[in-house]
Amino acid sequence: MASIVDQSKIAFFDLETTVPTRPGEAHAILEFGYILVCPERLIELESFSTLVRPHDLSLISDSFVRSNGITADAVVSAPTFSDIADRVYDFLHGRVWAGHNILSFDCVRLREAYAQINRPPPEPKGTIDSLALLTQRFGRRAGDLKIDTLAAYFGLGQQRHRSLADARMNFEVVKCCATVLFLESINPREQIPIPVESDNAIPYNEVCMASITVVSVSPYFHRFQKIQILHRDIPLQIRCDSMRIRFGLSTKYLDYAGRPRLSFMVDANSPTLCNLLDACDHITKRFLGFDCNSEWRPLVNRKFSESPTVRLNLRTEDGERSGWMTEIYHKDSSSSSSSLSAPQMVSCSGYDVAELDWLFRPGGFVDAYLCLEPYNYPENAGIRLVAKKLIVHY
Repeated sequence: MASIVDQSKIAFFDLETTVPTRPGEAHAILEFGYILVCPERLIELESFSTLVRPHDLSLISDSFVRSNGITADAVVSAPTFSDIADRVYDFLHGRVWAGHNILSFDCVRLREAYAQINRPPPEPKGTIDSLALLTQRFGRRAGDLKIDTLAAYFGLGQQRHRSLADARMNFEVVKCCATVLFLESINPREQIPIPVESDNAIPYNEVCMASITVVSVSPYFHRFQKIQILHRDIPLQIRCDSMRIRFGLSTKYLDYAGRPRLSFMVDANSPTLCNLLDACDHITKRFLGFDCNSEWRPLVNRKFSESPTVRLNLRTEDGERSGWMTEIYHKDSSSSSSSLSAPQMVSCSGYDVAELDWLFRPGGFVDAYLCLEPYNYPENAGIRLVAKKLIVHY
């Protein structure tokens, strides 16, 4: 077993496996490789790799051989996984494991391999999945988040698709990405100002979807990368008139500090609006390199109602971004008098739910001036529609 002192080190490892070609066929491990890394000095302390002979050599397909060169002849004299299981266990058990996409692939394959030989698998002290980590912190500034793409971006050469070489390349990629984020944290790129005037909002049906882009505003925001949605290089704000209120004010969701967010649901009966919001979801997910490790919450909710709905969020004085609150007006649409029908600002102390509940009644209508704010947390991600200005008709 590994010593207690050694367990403070990080184990970068990688597996090469067969690619199943028939229904129900399992992956067979063909190569295991690792490096032991000192987290204080970022140096390699130890390495090991070995080919592994599967129980059935016919599992090695021609397409797999073309990707990494591991042939049936190459592994015919190699040890079986049962032969190396003790060494792999002693190296991994109780350590922090690191690798690219290890949570959904390599860790699963290891457990399957130990189950096949009726042995308990090693358990990690912790895991660092660089795919999930870089998705959250680094984003798609280098393109997709495949190791070969990132390696090419940093000039590290081509990925060999061999276990030891890939483990080392993974380590170098993580170091490069961490350095970029560190330099940005002490010398951040120019912040993109966020205009808050409601006049900057444009009617949703005048937005050109081909002109929507996503940019990284800063490397960290509450521990996660902050991004922004632009339209023709200006932060996107949209105006939606006469939206029917489906459900009144809710405090179901919390902000980053654990405080309730005020929000309400409106109908999204316009196909044009739904298409625009779907496009914003798609572009933002693509920028983030979003995968299935988190739950993406789409802007348009089509699950539980007879027509699509969207959630509109209010900004309070204690919100994430200081400097503005949602301006709320009410307008008596039934009056023929122009003086009475002019919108009147609602004065509330911090926008208390009890004070505003009467205004956001289901069946009423609201004109909304909205900002689109992406978020990307470990458990969930999506885009919030945050109201700069609301005019409620009653």
